[in-house]
Amino acid sequence: MKVLQAIARHGTVTAAAEVCRLTPSAVSHQMQALARELDVVLLEHVGRTVRLTPAAHTLLGHGAALTAQWERARADLATHRGSELTGSLRLCGFSTAAAVVAPRALTRLRDEHPGLRVQLRETEPARAFDLLAAGDTDIAVVVATPSIPSRTDPAFEQQPLYLEPLDLLVGPEHRLAGAATISLADVAAEPWILGTPGRAYHQLVTLACTSAGFDPAVAHYADEWDTGAALVARGFGVALVPRLADLPAHHDTRRIPVTGVPVPARHVLTAVRAGSGDQPAVAAGLDALAWVSTTELPELAEPR
Repeated sequence: MKVLQAIARHGTVTAAAEVCRLTPSAVSHQMQALARELDVVLLEHVGRTVRLTPAAHTLLGHGAALTAQWERARADLATHRGSELTGSLRLCGFSTAAAVVAPRALTRLRDEHPGLRVQLRETEPARAFDLLAAGDTDIAVVVATPSIPSRTDPAFEQQPLYLEPLDLLVGPEHRLAGAATISLADVAAEPWILGTPGRAYHQLVTLACTSAGFDPAVAHYADEWDTGAALVARGFGVALVPRLADLPAHHDTRRIPVTGVPVPARHVLTAVRAGSGDQPAVAAGLDALAWVSTTELPELAEPR
């Protein structure tokens, strides 16, 4: 079922094999065996991709319900253990969340539940859902982008965590370097520095620019804040940076809050496997993340 879910998310046997740590031939063999056992056709080949049949979608619906029920059973069983929280809790998150938000949540968990083992993994939002589905992580902190499953996906439970504004980053000699605020329309004709196409940051900035009425003219691609800030500082373009991004001090840049409707921002969510949110360790982790986002992040309201 996990393999079939991976095929449904990624659309190809090869991609599903990669996330499931199997060979493509092993994935094909598993799907053929499952189809024979159930006496239904599950996959139809369409060029280089595969399409799930109606029978496969029916099976996925039942599989999601069964998985969620098992997670709820684990939560119920936890009530028969002692009151002290033990075991392990694994979190994953994208770069800024992994650097700024999650470590504070882990510190709170360590202080309040010393018997709980915690682990953090940095990963892209789309990959985080593969880790959740495979049982390799328990809580994911993700950015809402088109590349992640929809909020209606029955395999996961997603909840808003915080809204993070995006600031414009310009160099010290830029014509707008002294501005108190800026509208994205004012920099529509500028060269832009974006992340790699397909990644969350690229999607986020592109959406913010198109919402402001223009397609950004991409001059450079940079996935690391150090690289992007270096290019901006030397006048090679402008960029949008999340409010919580910690930029290197050795690059001379200026952050300018962006105004307009809507203000460009990224919606940060927590995601867990459906039915697992009431498990004591997972619930404690979600509470710690919520506490950090509401009490320890004044940067979300005031520019850094």
